[in-house]
Amino acid sequence: MLLRLCQHQARRLYSTQRQQCLFPTRTIRSLLDTPQDNGNVAVRAWIRSVRKQKQVAFANINDGSSLKGMQAILTPEQAERLSTGACVELQGSMVDSPGKEQGKELQVTGVRVLGGCDSSYPLQKKRHSLEFLRSINHLRARGNTGGAVLRVRHAAGEGLQKFFTEHEFVQVHTPILTSHDCEGGGEVFKVAPASTPSGKPSEEFFNKPVFLTVSGQLHAEMLASALSRVYTFGPVFRAEESVTSRHLAEFWMLEAEMTFIDKLDQLLDVTEGSVQYATRHVMDHCSEDIAFFNKFVDSTLTERLAKSVEQPFARMTYTEAIEVLQKANKKFEFPTVWGSSLQSEHERYLASEYCQSPVFVTDYPTEQKPFYMRANYDGKTVACFDLLLPGIGELVGGSMREERDILLQAKMEAAGMDIEEYQWYLDLRKYGSAPHGGYGIGFERFLLWLTGLENVREVVPVPRWVGHCKY
Repeated sequence: MLLRLCQHQARRLYSTQRQQCLFPTRTIRSLLDTPQDNGNVAVRAWIRSVRKQKQVAFANINDGSSLKGMQAILTPEQAERLSTGACVELQGSMVDSPGKEQGKELQVTGVRVLGGCDSSYPLQKKRHSLEFLRSINHLRARGNTGGAVLRVRHAAGEGLQKFFTEHEFVQVHTPILTSHDCEGGGEVFKVAPASTPSGKPSEEFFNKPVFLTVSGQLHAEMLASALSRVYTFGPVFRAEESVTSRHLAEFWMLEAEMTFIDKLDQLLDVTEGSVQYATRHVMDHCSEDIAFFNKFVDSTLTERLAKSVEQPFARMTYTEAIEVLQKANKKFEFPTVWGSSLQSEHERYLASEYCQSPVFVTDYPTEQKPFYMRANYDGKTVACFDLLLPGIGELVGGSMREERDILLQAKMEAAGMDIEEYQWYLDLRKYGSAPHGGYGIGFERFLLWLTGLENVREVVPVPRWVGHCKY
């Protein structure tokens, strides 16, 4: 035990020393996390605000590594050239702060302006609306909300990837350009060069129509048939003209595929485990940011996230969900009969009011779902699920995949698909087929869950939606 402790301390010291060698300055976060470092330091950051008095001046600086940033103490002469938005290098020593919120502050001995900022800088020391911040997207990350979103986004992605690494999944890189529409919805972006040297029609670049991917699932199945457990994490594209708080033209998906599972409950267990693991990882590594969102965005956030990682998710079949909706003392706009699709209002009721927790809804009618989902033995439903979250709606969709080649081909033919185009997919069933399943997590919707924000445009660094592709 003592040996392991010494090794851990040695690795931490080496990591700190290596960081100092790689970069000329320390991050604000690292300085505040190691209060014993009271020697001379250099910090490079942007000025959030400057307050000048007769005998002393105060500057709040932030380099994006933490929410609060750091307070710097300067003389009025040192602060003369400083303004909000400017990029500076401050040299000095860390001293105890008389304030309660921050244990240390920087006593400045030297100032160097790396990049000045004129008076038109739009971010001032006041609260700005999310709509205004989106209108200056190139500066949005400098605000508290924008910076906190990106740190949570990083931690959420890291948490998901750590979960899959610990469970022996291999990360694979599925293509962005594809020749198929995985979901069959037709909401795809067709890809073609702006011009071709030969003067031929541009789609002949690939000798066939090619699209931006809507999902990496079919390619992930291809690779899982050799590596057993794989996941892919990257952007997907939907030519969807919905202008809502839940839709984007470009967003990120984490998609996992695993062989040698033969029950839907096994797939639900992995899904639940990955969502809980990533949530816990964010709570552990972004506690300051989560507290910020809890204070200014959603006062129930901390309690809700803690509950979601401590308790198992609820589970019900589609048939049970319809029965719950029919018995609800509430009038719905859309019908709640067996065979009807679950609408947003139904999903909100099930997750937010009835279960008051994340809930899996499983075994939907065959007609509602894509060709690749495994048919159940009742002849009416498929072995699939949606994970619904309170306030969010659908976060995850997944299913057991149809591994029986005869049944799969029959479903593809019934859907009017080009069998020759998908022959490779059928071959996976002919050449050593294995029971398998998978799911996809809408990453931006997951971030809504983690932050309490209501619009997916707030959790994407540079959002794209119908009619909007700035930058």
